[in-house]
Amino acid sequence: MGRPIEITRFDLTATELRELAAKTQDGAVVRRLLAIALVLEGHPREAAAQRNGMDRQTLRDWVLRYNAEGVAGLRSRCSPGRPAALNEAQMEELRSMVLEGPDLERNKVVRWRCADLKVEIASRWSVSLAERTVGKLLRRLRMTRLQPRPHHPKKDAAAQETFKKLPRPGSRGAAALGRRQANRDLVSRRGQGRAEGVIGVYLGARRFASSYGARQSP
Repeated sequence: MGRPIEITRFDLTATELRELAAKTQDGAVVRRLLAIALVLEGHPREAAAQRNGMDRQTLRDWVLRYNAEGVAGLRSRCSPGRPAALNEAQMEELRSMVLEGPDLERNKVVRWRCADLKVEIASRWSVSLAERTVGKLLRRLRMTRLQPRPHHPKKDAAAQETFKKLPRPGSRGAAALGRRQANRDLVSRRGQGRAEGVIGVYLGARRFASSYGARQSP
């Protein structure tokens, strides 16, 4: 049997701790209150821990927190987690860098990708990140992935405007060109075995109004 843990806070008795546990909705806090109540009544630390689903070392830690903070110290706390890869100043600089865009001569790219930002972050702040982490940082900055269409730095704006004025398929200009070409193709031509002055015209099921073989009068 282990020796009972010393509790230095006596503002609540064992009975009051049980009454408080009956009104508490958090099951974890209820177990800790009941374990401390058993310790106050003089039960061994191992028995009090086993009856409330914990080991002796865990019960000791909760007793220490109860001595320091009271019942409020028995509540579970969220871990702060891993520290952020970039601080606030670096995040603001990252925002400005993305909005300004890359330098073509230095970065050798015309628009930022997560892979390019990963290399730039490692170069500026010596912080190694994965591409997925870079995407999370951009979402934290409320920046969308949609970007304007990249353009070549040596593009000819005048040539582009001239190209836009050319008729497109389906436009009126293209239809007019198609009609003129069709009218040219409708000019009648005399074949080698066809009599002069006889015009062959499609008439549905009857292929031609006149025959190519026999010479007929107009």
